[in-house]
Amino acid sequence: QVQLVESGGGLVQAGDSLRLSCAASGRTFSGYVMGWFRQAPGKEREFVLAISHSYSGSRTYSADSVKGRFTISGDSAKNTVYLQMNSLRPEDTAVYYCAATSTLDSSRYYTESAYAYWGRGTQVTVSS
Repeated sequence: QVQLVESGGGLVQAGDSLRLSCAASGRTFSGYVMGWFRQAPGKEREFVLAISHSYSGSRTYSADSVKGRFTISGDSAKNTVYLQMNSLRPEDTAVYYCAATSTLDSSRYYTESAYAYWGRGTQVTVSS
């Protein structure tokens, strides 16, 4: 069982940066693929970024909409995953969720249904 708690959301202006954190407890996240999803008002939840870890290093998976602006990283010592968001836009306004999956099928990392564990989310609002 994995418990996930997001933090770091808030109200920012367009062009600003924000870093979200996801603290994992229960089991170390190194055995899981960690992902970030977001859900804007009136829209379905969508994939943002994911990170997998192996003995050879980490690999990230990104949605096209955030490439070049958002990055994901992890700190195994703190059992925490981060979502660094730069050049924020009003359309990035959403509730951001952290999720964890143990699947080894990388084609599923972009899919909400692949993730068994979810945090409660943190609100990010970007004003124009």
